[in-house]
Amino acid sequence: MRRLSLALVVVLTTGLASGLALAGFASATDLKKSIYSPGQLKPKDSQLKVKVGQKAPDFELPAVKGDQVSLSQYRGKKNVVISFVPAAWTPVCSDQWPGYNLAQGLFAQRDAVLLGITVDNIPTLHAWTLAMGKSGVWFPVLADFYPHGAVAQKYGVLRSDGTTERALFIIDQQGIIRYIDVHDINQRPELGKLMAELDKLK
Repeated sequence: MRRLSLALVVVLTTGLASGLALAGFASATDLKKSIYSPGQLKPKDSQLKVKVGQKAPDFELPAVKGDQVSLSQYRGKKNVVISFVPAAWTPVCSDQWPGYNLAQGLFAQRDAVLLGITVDNIPTLHAWTLAMGKSGVWFPVLADFYPHGAVAQKYGVLRSDGTTERALFIIDQQGIIRYIDVHDINQRPELGKLMAELDKLK
């Protein structure tokens, strides 16, 4: 991990090829192979504690950028999409959030902000998001690290192994849950479906 972290610094300062070489990777494909793969996981291992039409439980969590972010700060201002992913540096998660990073305009068109949440700590999330792009990601990435998984527990998406489900929640500007998708943990949720659900809030 130290070797990979140093490579990320080099990537940011001198370029991708130099960073990959320092880490001992011949190509970006080799780097991708270094992402931890837990193998096939059970699709669901939790019990939802919220439902559509209910007020979303509020929370405040530390963000990678150093501030504290709460759900209530968006009340009356933005629709909110909460994206819980199981863990940093895992295959589907390392594909899902970069996709959202490219779709910033689609969220803006729907007056929505995305909040990414995992049970990892801030240093881990900092390194992971930098690996997604030179500037990280446009949306707040929040650490539900301590007390471990407390927010995931509120929503009922904390798994028995301490990670979270791959889950999406759409919360409208009044703070009401309008859509829930506890997805197959081994698959990436379809972006088009998420946008279609946000369109229903117009």
